[in-house]
Amino acid sequence: MDATSATNGTSALYDQAASKDIGVAVLKKALDNQAASAAALLNALPKPEKISTNLPPNLGQNINTTA
Repeated sequence: MDATSATNGTSALYDQAASKDIGVAVLKKALDNQAASAAALLNALPKPEKISTNLPPNLGQNINTTA
């Protein structure tokens, strides 16, 4: 094995590792952007209003399981 082929192999491994590191960094940035977008969408939702109707207090207490 000569020095040139060893150097080429090492250089290829280094390029591959650098490419993987760049890919991971881009993925992390994309995930951060999506998380920020999701948080903005959730914050934009209107707050639920409390429904205050004159319903009897027993309404919604029982479940019909024989139907």
